[in-house]
Amino acid sequence: MMSRLLATAVLLVSAVAPQAIGRDSKAVEANMRENGDFLNIPLETITGDTTTLADHKGKVLLLVNVASKCGYTPQYKGLEELFMKYKDAGFEVIGFPANNFKSQEPGSNKEILSFCQSNYGVTFPMTAKISVKGDDIHPLYKYLTVDSAMPGEIQWNFNKFLLDRDGRLVARYPSKVEPMSDELVSKIQSLLK
Repeated sequence: MMSRLLATAVLLVSAVAPQAIGRDSKAVEANMRENGDFLNIPLETITGDTTTLADHKGKVLLLVNVASKCGYTPQYKGLEELFMKYKDAGFEVIGFPANNFKSQEPGSNKEILSFCQSNYGVTFPMTAKISVKGDDIHPLYKYLTVDSAMPGEIQWNFNKFLLDRDGRLVARYPSKVEPMSDELVSKIQSLLK
């Protein structure tokens, strides 16, 4: 009887083990995408606190890699306008300062925040400066650009990732798409309904 139980246990383990052991990184990433685990990746705010995207649960989120010395820097104005217009409906912009493109974000977090507030009146949340590509890419941006359903390297500052209220990546926009463009605003409005 004992040997029969042991044999049954061995068969059960061998039937399950190959799936668990053979689980490759793509399957793990698919599971992360499916379960929203990327929403729990730690982020440092521009003022030094710790947060995650999960802290914004239930909101439509626009994630933007930003820079202070870029031809697209005036988009800060449109991002703030977009944030103010829809924040009460459950929308939020989150800025991710990054110095990956021609050193166009050279300042400290304190300098970046001061620049954004004094020049564009930015009130939307911002993180501490991160890397959005390369060997030192932040884990959130690795997920967004490599492991998400919409992979692809970020080409420049002010790329935009739109997440629905459930934290799913639903759209991606290049730098040239202005924050108040019909293309972006109509998609945000549809997600806020």
